[in-house]
Amino acid sequence: MKNHLLFLGLCALITFSNSCSGDDKKTAPDVEDNFIRAADISFLPEIESAGTVFYNKGAAENMLTTLKSNGCNAIRIRLWKNPSDTHSSMAEVKALAQRVKQAGMKVWLTVHYSDTWADPGHQTLPAEWQGLSFADLKTAVATYTSSIISEINPDIIQIGNETNDGFLWPQGRLTSNEQQFLQLLTTASTTIRTQSPTTKIMLHFAGISASDWFFEKVKNVDFDYIGLSYYPMFHGKDLNALKNTINTLGTTYNKKVIIAETAYPFTLGYNDFTNNIVGLEEQLIPTIPATPEGQKTFMLTLKTIIKSSDFGAGFGYWGGEWVAFRGAQATNGSSYENQAFYDFENKALPVMQVFNRDEE
Repeated sequence: MKNHLLFLGLCALITFSNSCSGDDKKTAPDVEDNFIRAADISFLPEIESAGTVFYNKGAAENMLTTLKSNGCNAIRIRLWKNPSDTHSSMAEVKALAQRVKQAGMKVWLTVHYSDTWADPGHQTLPAEWQGLSFADLKTAVATYTSSIISEINPDIIQIGNETNDGFLWPQGRLTSNEQQFLQLLTTASTTIRTQSPTTKIMLHFAGISASDWFFEKVKNVDFDYIGLSYYPMFHGKDLNALKNTINTLGTTYNKKVIIAETAYPFTLGYNDFTNNIVGLEEQLIPTIPATPEGQKTFMLTLKTIIKSSDFGAGFGYWGGEWVAFRGAQATNGSSYENQAFYDFENKALPVMQVFNRDEE
């Protein structure tokens, strides 16, 4: 009995010792990271094909690696139906999306439903769909949308790009064919929901003025995210107006809001002979200069505004990859190299830190 009690005592001591050592201590699970911190890097395959090298902390590094290590959790990629070359084609986008998934980030597709750029002033019907009846156009939209889900299976799919006046003109022009526009949107949305119920659906409006008018029109379409473009030079320099818009839209329609496109310059200089979109002091927010720290300050300010709202769900930086990759003499180079994530020597800038989930 004495030996038995001694044995039990030793067992208890060993058990207590192991518990105190922390060997079986349970690690608290990570809090789910649902706040989107995205970068649109749609030009990356073209830029890489030119042999461009990017640097981070003094060493050459793949851009996806740099973004991921800084906390970026989603990559936005534009998709064109049948572009004039391979860029933004299904094949190129699928390959980039696979790299994004392998890097551990979400894939956010912005489907232009066009062969080229779609924006508030241009929503050109794909050449393949020219001359279709409206019924056949809806079928084409459903078939194409289904193929996107099958081929790429994105985490977020944006139906159209900057669809302020609809898409797939003239049949889907909002101001002249409202019901047809809504039917086309619904066709795409229903196809996504049926085929991939977990994929989040975004509708996208450029700017904040009149965004309430647009989202009132589409309120009966099944979607998850309100997407807004916000560039101070185009959409106003009043950040309070942006904050109020996020809160108003979120409250009115009970939707999460993402600033789908934004950017800010780190200099007003240029690195090729292509005219830059932003090059004047008057285009800036007066209190935020065009410096590396100013670029970071703008993005941190924007991030704080979005996170301060119960409805703010994230942001996407546009053009961060678009350095002057065609060379200093190029007249068809980048109009965005002074708003990129990299300086004129392709070295990563402080703005990258905004992707850190804890950076404020």
